[in-house]
Amino acid sequence: MRENELKDDTMNIRMFSAAGLMMALAGCTTVSNVATIPMMKANPVQDYWSGRSAGKFFAAYGPPISDHDDGGGRVYNWRGGYKKVRVEAKTADGTPGKPARTVNLSCKADITTSSDYVIRSIRILGDMPGVNGPSYCAELLIPTPPAAAS
Repeated sequence: MRENELKDDTMNIRMFSAAGLMMALAGCTTVSNVATIPMMKANPVQDYWSGRSAGKFFAAYGPPISDHDDGGGRVYNWRGGYKKVRVEAKTADGTPGKPARTVNLSCKADITTSSDYVIRSIRILGDMPGVNGPSYCAELLIPTPPAAAS
């Protein structure tokens, strides 16, 4: 009889331990203090280049480093836009802060084309903040329209 009581006590301890662990895990998954990151437009580079000639893209920004078949088209692995820029450091109130630093900018993308060499999609693989905005790839690969003559 004493043996059965011991088994019951062991089972009770296991059940309470399992229930406590499950409650602790459930509490961890329902409480979140994660800050949301504001999203920029889905892919402005793709929006600009989709439907345009891949030849014009590569003529303007350099050839791809590799490519492979993708069903009815090809995927080109492109790297480019290598540029060193000097970034001046400023404090929140705009006064000069720490010394300026040099940043190496570049852009990496997979460019998918149809069989007739028209761009279907551009997937940005590597990007960084640009000189004038959140995306160096967008600054580099979306030409700015010429200023209107006055």
